[in-house]
Amino acid sequence: MKIQLPVTDHSNFSYTACLGFLGRSDRECLHQVVDGRIYKMMVYEGQPVLLCITEDREQQSLVAEVLYTGEGAVSAEAVRGYVTQWLHLDADLRSFYAFAAVDPVLGPLVARYKGLRLIGIPDLFEALTWTITGQQISLPFAYTLRKRFVTAFGYALEHGGATHYVYPVPEVVTAVPAEWMTDMQYSRGKAAYIHVIAAAMASGQLDGQRLKEMGYSDALQYLRSFKGIGNWSANYVLMKYARFPEALPLEDAGLHNALRRQLALPAKPTLKEVSALTAHWGEHAAYATFYLWYSFLEPGKLPLGYPDAE
Repeated sequence: MKIQLPVTDHSNFSYTACLGFLGRSDRECLHQVVDGRIYKMMVYEGQPVLLCITEDREQQSLVAEVLYTGEGAVSAEAVRGYVTQWLHLDADLRSFYAFAAVDPVLGPLVARYKGLRLIGIPDLFEALTWTITGQQISLPFAYTLRKRFVTAFGYALEHGGATHYVYPVPEVVTAVPAEWMTDMQYSRGKAAYIHVIAAAMASGQLDGQRLKEMGYSDALQYLRSFKGIGNWSANYVLMKYARFPEALPLEDAGLHNALRRQLALPAKPTLKEVSALTAHWGEHAAYATFYLWYSFLEPGKLPLGYPDAE
């Protein structure tokens, strides 16, 4: 089964740039990039679905081929919606590019990386727990912890000589003791925070659809009301999961370092200086941040700028 995936504003879409971000780390376990193909698992009505995503240049679209569906068929609409949210295929970048073109920091980046979409995280539990996992540790170790978490509590499928994973669901995590996570080298605090988030999602207290229906300020306050979620984590989730264009992870170390490099500053800017440098971004803050992150891309790695603390 092959499903066409329309791309909005196709003249401002680069599959190659998106592959560059998706293939940034050989420690990634939740998708694979092989010879221009993206392999990704999703869940449909409780069943794992393995997708192979490629580009169809003639149709100016992407194509998702369903390689495995577990029991029963999968909805083409569900696949289209999932991949569209993940790769932001429905984004229209013209307003952002017009804004960035006259900005001394962003102008060179949008010229260099034209067509890059803000790659998201379609699963709220994954987005939240990823921010908790990575706080105050290196990115490589964060990937290591996440793989331990995924292999212990998620779903694995062997297909085509490779192992593909589905991220754990909150109900599974709440059913096991937090000590299982500390045995994986999670700190006690992080294990406790992840349990709090899992319980809140399993009970319906924390709900992704409700989050998306809020205004930005209310959504930020809503997320920050949960233990373990500070300003950086909340903005990261609003940027990558809920797609709030004004979401700005102001405390982000990678953002600070990227601004330092783009502006040739003698030292990393202070939080107050970063606030001043980004104050005019407004509704373009999420994309501006993502392009600055991408400016650090090197073969095999991209330093995602976790904050020093929350």
